[in-house]
Amino acid sequence: MAAGEFPTVDVCPSIGREKDTVVADMDGTLLRGRSSFPYFALVAFEVGGVLRLLFLLLLAPLAGVLYYFVSESAGIRVLIFATFAGMRVSDIESVARAVLPKFYSGDLHSESWRVFSSCGKRCVLTANPRIMVEAFLKEFLGADMVLGTEVSTYGGRATGFVKEPGVLVGKNKAEALKAAFGEAPPEIALGDRHTDFPFMSLCKEGYIVPPKPEVKAVTIEKLPKPIIFHDGRLVQKPTPFLALLTILWIPVGFLLACLRIAAGSLLPMPLVYYAFWALGVRVTVKGTPPPPVHKSSTQSGVLFICSHRTLLDPIFLSTALGRPIPAVTYSVSRLSEIISPIKTVRLSRDRATDAAMIKKLLQEGDLAICPEGTTCREPFLLRFSSLFAELTDELVPVAMVNRMSMFHGTTARGWKGMDPFYFFMNPSPAYEVTFLNKLPRELTCGAGKSSHEVANYIQRVIAATLSYECTTFTRKDKYRALAGNDGTVVEKPRRQVMGC
Repeated sequence: MAAGEFPTVDVCPSIGREKDTVVADMDGTLLRGRSSFPYFALVAFEVGGVLRLLFLLLLAPLAGVLYYFVSESAGIRVLIFATFAGMRVSDIESVARAVLPKFYSGDLHSESWRVFSSCGKRCVLTANPRIMVEAFLKEFLGADMVLGTEVSTYGGRATGFVKEPGVLVGKNKAEALKAAFGEAPPEIALGDRHTDFPFMSLCKEGYIVPPKPEVKAVTIEKLPKPIIFHDGRLVQKPTPFLALLTILWIPVGFLLACLRIAAGSLLPMPLVYYAFWALGVRVTVKGTPPPPVHKSSTQSGVLFICSHRTLLDPIFLSTALGRPIPAVTYSVSRLSEIISPIKTVRLSRDRATDAAMIKKLLQEGDLAICPEGTTCREPFLLRFSSLFAELTDELVPVAMVNRMSMFHGTTARGWKGMDPFYFFMNPSPAYEVTFLNKLPRELTCGAGKSSHEVANYIQRVIAATLSYECTTFTRKDKYRALAGNDGTVVEKPRRQVMGC
């Protein structure tokens, strides 16, 4: 059929489709963007690093020429080879589960999603490698079936070549649809280009998704399940231009990061605030921090309860206060301990042992703790540990916010020792430290409140300050989700909080 023989997707009715089956293409159909390069680039960088990203970028012009002037299949084969050759299959699956969903969900086509989400059975038929897209499509879009290009593997690693029948474009898509559905054709087909017409013609209804850059993406709250846990180093989706810019910036950024880290580690803490500003690191302080406790006083030190954005939270807290504040943490790399300008103490995860250690540290002065236990990039606060509430009534909540333009300063899959370097590699990273009011006596454990009530109250006031949502998810839930075992994840984040 010619393009004019298929109506556009905006005229497709979506009411009463609960018993219908929909088959949709991905790039340019379910997604607004017609190019899959940014997603291949994410896999290349997250698994293979900057050199693999450079290799992909160098082959991208060849892929483009083949795609537009020879065949779509040839161009996609080049992208697959440049990205996947030699990679461990487990690493590709990890990135597909923990990194790509955040970027895919931000580009979901609103009209296509209206039709796709209205149908009772959903199938995606795509030229993209199935291993790269299946986790997002099934977990976040509720796809029942994903038919994609199969990548050849050997010894647990991808070869970079594709299995027969090859890349799913044109007639290959139609054959895959026939094999999956047999003589019972699906009701609806969604596509966006002439190579989709063969499979669209096999369905009872076919609709074209025209290229409209002005179409808005689906908002997060309309997704079947919110994206709470996200990993990966890159902040922005790497278009060819941004990929080139990232490659060129990394050597400069690493030297700048070393200089910023050296300034924070070697200068006296009262000068670090000014040194950071001189080196392009913006630190904004809001609220009124409490004065330091005199060592001669019998009063317990203040326990600063911080929301957890990166490993650098206690350092920027100290920068805002102008004095070093020791911090307790569940885990920190040896490299981070060496370069840290403040004292860090590891928690043993034994409640009695940790309580005794924290009490001792508070007798010596102020202390910082991030009771979420792990970082969360999205606007959510994970469940707070209630241990801290039992140890002192001198509690000051602190709302931490950071802003990065190129690299995330946190990781769950990578080497955490590089977290500070990636944060400081951003051209102009920023931290906002907001000191909230010290907890009134009547809201502490000393006045009869339970530790869970205190933890919940502090979590709520921090969340309200940041306009974040509280969840009951824990540190363990995060790592289960990023590892693919996310049985604790709910369809929508629960709004209540619960101490542990």
